Amino acid sequence: MSPSSLESQIAEHTEQSAMHDHNQQSNLALSSADFAALEDRVARAVNLVRTERHARASAEQRASDLESQFHEQRDLVKTLQEEIRALNSERDQVRQRVEKLLAQLDSLEL
Repeated sequence: MSPSSLESQIAEHTEQSAMHDHNQQSNLALSSADFAALEDRVARAVNLVRTERHARASAEQRASDLESQFHEQRDLVKTLQEEIRALNSERDQVRQRVEKLLAQLDSLEL
């Protein structure tokens, strides 16, 4: 091997080594970009889960409040229905008494 051939091989090897180092650096840069994108997606997913959990907790609280209001309203409706029945019964009794009084007045006028 001649010295110039040896020098050209060394130069070629140095160039290949430099290209290989450059390719590794670009792969690392690509990997870090991929990692940053993945990190961003994970952060968005965490925020989405946090938001949905908060919305679910709010919905569950609202459902509980509405169920409580429903039970209160149902009890009120039952009470009002009983009161209506009692008033209807009282009205019927008053009507019967008035009819008796009118019948007695009619019998007096004969």
